Amino acid sequence: MTVVVGYVPDATGYLAVTEAIREARWRETDVVIVNVVDAAGYTRPTAADEIDLDALTARLESEGVPHSISRPDVGSGTASDAVLGVAQEVAADLLVVGMHRRSPVGKALLGSNAQRILLGADCPVLAVRAADT
Repeated sequence: MTVVVGYVPDATGYLAVTEAIREARWRETDVVIVNVVDAAGYTRPTAADEIDLDALTARLESEGVPHSISRPDVGSGTASDAVLGVAQEVAADLLVVGMHRRSPVGKALLGSNAQRILLGADCPVLAVRAADT
């Protein structure tokens, strides 16, 4: 049993990790944090740097939650494909994703990784949104 969480370094990502920890404790399982790196590398705001990841590791260790961090490079793929791939690889029991508010034009032109995850996951998905996003 594993809880997989798609993480971006913002309020919604932090909330997604919080919910993943809660679910992992309830299920008595581990957490796999997925932070995707693409062709733009660490310049993209969705890519967590080492300081972010060290803070996550310290938080999970202090809370006694077994965990690992996956940093797949999507190459020419999408972040949603990478998150779904990790979830499938570890046979996730639950996938936690953060949702961000987007304009209708943004949704039409760019799509939504969270939406693709919701529609493509083989396991239940818990979607969260921080109050300010």
